[in-house]
Amino acid sequence: MDNVTHTLFAATLARTPLGRAGRGTAAALILASNAPDIDIVATAGGPLKYLEWHRGPTHGPLGVVGLAVVTAGLVWIGRGILDRRRAHAEPAPARAGADAQVDASLAMLAAVSLVGVLLHVLMDLPTSYGTRILSPFDWHWFAVDWLPIVDIYLLGALVVGLLGRPSPAQRRAKAAVVLLLMATNYGVRAVSHQQALAVAPWLFGPTLPELCDPPPTAGAGLLDSWPRRVPPSAPTSGRRCLVEIAAMPSFISPFKWRIIAQMSNAYEIHDIDLLDQSFREPDQESGAPWRLTLRYPNVWTPAVQRAATTHIGQRYLGFSRFPAARSVVDAHGVTTVRWTDVRFVGMIALDQPRSGPDLFTATVRLSPDGQILEEKLGR
Repeated sequence: MDNVTHTLFAATLARTPLGRAGRGTAAALILASNAPDIDIVATAGGPLKYLEWHRGPTHGPLGVVGLAVVTAGLVWIGRGILDRRRAHAEPAPARAGADAQVDASLAMLAAVSLVGVLLHVLMDLPTSYGTRILSPFDWHWFAVDWLPIVDIYLLGALVVGLLGRPSPAQRRAKAAVVLLLMATNYGVRAVSHQQALAVAPWLFGPTLPELCDPPPTAGAGLLDSWPRRVPPSAPTSGRRCLVEIAAMPSFISPFKWRIIAQMSNAYEIHDIDLLDQSFREPDQESGAPWRLTLRYPNVWTPAVQRAATTHIGQRYLGFSRFPAARSVVDAHGVTTVRWTDVRFVGMIALDQPRSGPDLFTATVRLSPDGQILEEKLGR
């Protein structure tokens, strides 16, 4: 999720009984809800460092606990400094009125901060971008694919809920309504995601090949993770096969999805709208939706395999969920290998630094004898 959403969500939580635990809890919630994204400092080391560390240890178990403690300490110290300044600037009666709310203890601030940091990570998990919830113990990415990086409906509900100057009772009531709307939004997107996956085989029709490997055991599939612990086996017959199908959310509607079918030699993409009448009649053949499928080759030649061993290749492939590989040889025998994360093809890149190269594409150039001539992010 974006930091605006995290901040507004924390401000909403501050209007619930959680925010009445004592003076300083609202500040702790807001700071803690943004604390995991402190990894933005990795951009000082360049775009590759950002790609390597973003949503890493600050979103893992040690980061959740550590950031909660640090946040509580900062709020505790900041509140003490503010009190001392007020003591010199205000007369005693004024201070008594201003300090009517009991100060939250350091332990309470730590508990509230822990809630804020944990909810930040849990809000990142259902996005298609994903997060590394087990780092630094396990650097795999995990995602549920229910929401885009910025959910305009979630953002709208949070903004409306914070408007005006209601009474304390009204603030608590509005916060409860907003939280209910958020839960409804998550539920609708979860159901819509399952429906999108259900109609996916019909979208690709007779062009959809058989699975490369047996389907996963029952209960698997809610959390997707990458890079794959065990790569899919290649078809022994040499024919293409299906690795997996995923449904990526859109920014506009919870009923519009991008279906990505990963084949053994390509990615095939189809955008769908579940409110479209044709998806209510999956037996209808006249539309032949598979004719509108976009195809991105993913051919791992020896040059691609060599490029994957480079520093940038390893870092990029550790991040990219659906890296489509292409290689081109010029007249001098120089091979250009390029990977593009199919998740972000044609979409707005909202979760990368505003300056610098495109983080969702990596390029490596090799000489005819396999020596690395250039490696970089971007085209």
